[in-house]
Amino acid sequence: MWSAVSLIFNAIIGSSIFSAPSVILRSCGSVGITFVVWIIGALVSAAGTAVFIELGTGLPTNGGDKTYLEYIYRRPAFMMSCVFASYGIFLRHIASAAVAFGEYMLHAVGFDPTDSNVRIVASLCIILCFVVHGVFPGVGVKLQDTLGLFKFGILVLIAVSGLFSLVGVPGFSVGQLYEQPRNFTWSSFWEGSNISANALINGIHFGIWSYVGYSNANFALAEFRDPIRTIKHAAPFAVFLVTFVYIFVNIAFYAVVSKSDILNSRTITAALFFRNLYGPATEGILSALIALSILGNMLALSFARGLMIQEFGREGILPYSSLVATNQPFHTPLPGFFILCLVSVLTVLLTPVGDAYNFIVNSMAYSVAVVNLLISGGLLLLYSQPYQNYNWNPPYQAPMSIVMFFFISNVFLLIVPLIPPSPGYELYQHLPYYSHVVMALFIGLLGVCYWFIYFKWIPGRNGYWLRHIRIDLPGVLVRYVGP
Repeated sequence: MWSAVSLIFNAIIGSSIFSAPSVILRSCGSVGITFVVWIIGALVSAAGTAVFIELGTGLPTNGGDKTYLEYIYRRPAFMMSCVFASYGIFLRHIASAAVAFGEYMLHAVGFDPTDSNVRIVASLCIILCFVVHGVFPGVGVKLQDTLGLFKFGILVLIAVSGLFSLVGVPGFSVGQLYEQPRNFTWSSFWEGSNISANALINGIHFGIWSYVGYSNANFALAEFRDPIRTIKHAAPFAVFLVTFVYIFVNIAFYAVVSKSDILNSRTITAALFFRNLYGPATEGILSALIALSILGNMLALSFARGLMIQEFGREGILPYSSLVATNQPFHTPLPGFFILCLVSVLTVLLTPVGDAYNFIVNSMAYSVAVVNLLISGGLLLLYSQPYQNYNWNPPYQAPMSIVMFFFISNVFLLIVPLIPPSPGYELYQHLPYYSHVVMALFIGLLGVCYWFIYFKWIPGRNGYWLRHIRIDLPGVLVRYVGP
């Protein structure tokens, strides 16, 4: 079960826990409100987990979002699969995580990160993920599981160190050269609270995104011996671990670093924590720890997304589907991993720094909200009268109130980017704040256009129609071709 837990734990926790606290504090103004934001994020994550457990137990196969969308939205046939394939290939890459890995790894080994060397290291890391998962599958899974345990151990160490400092254990006091934190008296805890709608929306929006990744194991359910039992136990346990880590690491940060230090410094909160408790010489060690955390995140995401792309091949959605669907020659979805690797490397190498890169990252996040809205809304539809013929009766059923809460939270995530940001919180220097919304919707529209040409116009022009059939191919479990 740990492999499933690791897939989720690693997918959620990359570098955000080390940098997000300062961003959320700047939005919310007080330590107390930041904890409210983290709890709201945990509640949304728990609701999303319940939704995906229900869908995973009802449809215990690989594919995740793709499988659920095509099951719920059957007409027009293949359209939803094409839309998600467009999102999955063009936006669900690992380029942003790879760039963060490159920056932290270069810091760790004593090099100054530049545009060129960051791109080189990021590309090499993406290729490493492709090789270990595509050629040495056992090594890849063991490595991501090991990094998950290592990451959890490091975060527990941070949490325990901070708690020791808070209660005054000898050897864990904040250095005399640094401002002594007083964040946990009642007055200071809520001091500076910014309860304006725009500020809270910014903070909550960032807090919710810090938990994204709870559905990662759903993309690889068929890889587990007992997928229904695995997802029912692994998903909630993984999300509980993440929530535990997030809350107690934040307590540790605020126990060691003063609020003014966090607000006034351009350094990530984790770096201030290590400096105050262990001295400035630990900066390189911290960079290495964060780089390893991001590597675990990349391995988990690439494993799930390679399987997702293979499902597009099995469905007959992509050109050369037989090739994409194969498990040969290493009994792995090597073509799926290769497509993910290619798109990710090209994104790293061709995307300019600054606005363009942030634009792509935000477009990816917005597409996730679009898909989650369709999935949660679709699950509500499965219990409505028009969908009774689906006979939806999975082993686990999420309470309807939780499904509705998750649906509303995704409506929130879709609306927030349309609200003009407060001064000082602009997403871009030269682009309109809603640019990534337009891009995400455009990518979805590309999927619709592809569906119309490939599944409607070409068959109509040539006088044939498509239907689902199951074909046994060497090295392929199942391939689906059209209705």
